[in-house]
Amino acid sequence: MNAVAGSVRVRDALPADMPAVQAIYAHAVLTGRASFEEVPPTLADMLARRETVLALGLPYLVAEVEGTASEKAAVIAGYSYATHYRSRPAYRHTIENSVYVNTSLHARGVGTALLAELIRRCEAGPWRQMLAVIGDSGNAGSIALHRKLGFQPVGTLKSVGFKLGAWTDTVLMQRALGPGDSAPPSP
Repeated sequence: MNAVAGSVRVRDALPADMPAVQAIYAHAVLTGRASFEEVPPTLADMLARRETVLALGLPYLVAEVEGTASEKAAVIAGYSYATHYRSRPAYRHTIENSVYVNTSLHARGVGTALLAELIRRCEAGPWRQMLAVIGDSGNAGSIALHRKLGFQPVGTLKSVGFKLGAWTDTVLMQRALGPGDSAPPSP
């Protein structure tokens, strides 16, 4: 697969997209430290997670790229979504993002397209802050992606996870949505 940024199409994720989403995430869970899960969730789990995100009024997106001649159809290249950062009421204006891209398409604009559209849609809602909780302080690609789209580093939690035989940090990054904290939230 050979995608370029101009051929990435971001749209709402459909139930039919979830097998591809589950495969992308399963690979990330099994081979990397971006997620602190150690056992990939099932397709049923991923479908339920999508429904939970949508029930909160938040976006769940996929990126498509043109498939090869043998694939003939568009291919799901990655996905992103936002969810509540924490469940306590005072956090209701703060959300957390997740972005995962098929490893064969890293550094080709898929993550940028997904995160930019996620931010755009979330800015249209009542949320004022978006957080990135990035697994692995060595995850240079995710850190660069978030920085590119206006996130600032706000801290690193050292050695809070142990996965794939190594202690793993969590990098926290944050960006304002819309007016951010310059005005009180809408009622």
